[in-house]
Amino acid sequence: MPVKKDDAGNRWVEMELIVPGTPEQVWHAMATGAGNTAWFTKTQVDEHVGGTIRFDFGPNGASTGEVTAWEPPRRFAYIEREWNEGAPPVATEITVTGRSGDRCVVRMVHSLFASTDDWDDQLEGFESGWPGFFQVLRIYLSYFAGKSAASFLTVASTGSTHPELWKRLTETLGLSGANVGEERSTPQQPERLTGTVEHVRQDDKQRYIVLRLDAPSTGVALIGTYGTDNGANVSLAIYLYGDDAEKHAAVSRPKWEAWIKGTFASSG
Repeated sequence: MPVKKDDAGNRWVEMELIVPGTPEQVWHAMATGAGNTAWFTKTQVDEHVGGTIRFDFGPNGASTGEVTAWEPPRRFAYIEREWNEGAPPVATEITVTGRSGDRCVVRMVHSLFASTDDWDDQLEGFESGWPGFFQVLRIYLSYFAGKSAASFLTVASTGSTHPELWKRLTETLGLSGANVGEERSTPQQPERLTGTVEHVRQDDKQRYIVLRLDAPSTGVALIGTYGTDNGANVSLAIYLYGDDAEKHAAVSRPKWEAWIKGTFASSG
């Protein structure tokens, strides 16, 4: 959806989705550090107004903000004042509304403190970047809500075209032509991932596959590519659940980091 603006020049993008779970379960996923780590990225949250929220994006850096609303299990908000060099502050508000059948509506709004269109591309980037993570969120709430979680992200920049990189990635991992509902496994190296294809997306901007994992541990893998101004990037995010999640992540992370870098970095 395009950037919205009012007569005063305020600008925002908004997203709404229906997810499984009680308001308390969905609130935990959206507003706590442990919850965000289970479907988005490593996060720390001071659970009170005025507290700090910190997102650790691994190779993509980090962002720190301030909690501006804390109303469990309904409303959570924060502001990031230094999310991008030279950019105006961006405010995020998340509301959770319960529905029948243990479902909730989640509404997320990103508002930019700017009166010009200089940063509209970044606002639209927020919106386009969420859908893959929202797929992970739905799986987490459906199968693993409340379980201990560990996650990591690894990324490599390439000079390849987006279609070329996607073809190479899926062929190398044995995921070519994957369809929702299929059982798929990647090769033994760097690590065999086995699971059910839950979602596939392919368009000009991004392409990804979401696997609900059975091995080497229960979890989710978000595997994809996205176009950049100078080529395309390959990205792998893995989320592991259960009491041994941290242990499994500590073993998996270096394998995938070395493989992504060795196989794709600066290729093309």
